[in-house]
Parts: sequence; C-alpha cells; structure tokens
Amino acid sequence: MPGVRLDKWLWAARLFKTRQLAIEAIEMGRVEVAGERVKPAKTVHVGDALLVRRPPYEMHLIVRAVAEQRVAAPIARTYYDETPASRQARERLAAELSALPPPVFSGRPTKRDRRAIEKWHRHADAPDDADT
Repeated sequence: MPGVRLDKWLWAARLFKTRQLAIEAIEMGRVEVAGERVKPAKTVHVGDALLVRRPPYEMHLIVRAVAEQRVAAPIARTYYDETPASRQARERLAAELSALPPPVFSGRPTKRDRRAIEKWHRHADAPDDADT
C-alpha cells in the first residue's frame, strides 16, 4: 500500500498553502495522525485519521487518497473526508465568529500596543504543554 509524506499530502490536499507552512504546523503539534503527534516525514496511507488544527478551527479528517502533486481544489477535496461532527462544529464556530461585532480600532496602534499584540500572538502560537 503506497503512502506519501504527511507534509506533502497536506500541501497536495490544499490544507496548507505551502509545504513549509504544513511542516511548521506539524512541528507545532497542530497535526496529529491517529491521535499522536508526528513528524513531517510520517507516511500517510488511505484510511488514516488526521486531526488538523488551524486556529480557531479544528478538522477531523479521514484520508481517502494519497498524492504528492498539488491539483485543483475540487479534486483535492476528494483526497479526504471530514467527519460530520467536525463539520458541524466548524460551521457552528464560524457562525458564532461572524455574529461577533467587528473590532473597533482608534487608528494606528502605538508602539506599546504593537508590543502587546506581538506578545499575545507569541502566546497564541505556542504549543500547549498539556498536549504532550
């Protein structure tokens, strides 16, 4: 049964724009195969269960086809199936986020504001220690 590297498959299935972004997500622990953290070189086979976190969304996928080359989006969607529970949770979260009022900015952020924003982004992008 042939397989393909996880980072290549994520890129080919159009879940990430570049392979480097896929590799970074895997290394940050945002991609799991069968409930376990893996490395980018992990071989993915048909039938494998993946968990892909792209904050604030989380997708539970089942691999239906493997490919190393990026193809058109309609074809790439056939490479995986998203579980119904995952799809409902994602749609519910999207509806909640769209119902929120738009952020209010009073102009360009100050240097102090930028530092606070960068600190928040660093904290949000850091992998959880509880997951390991």
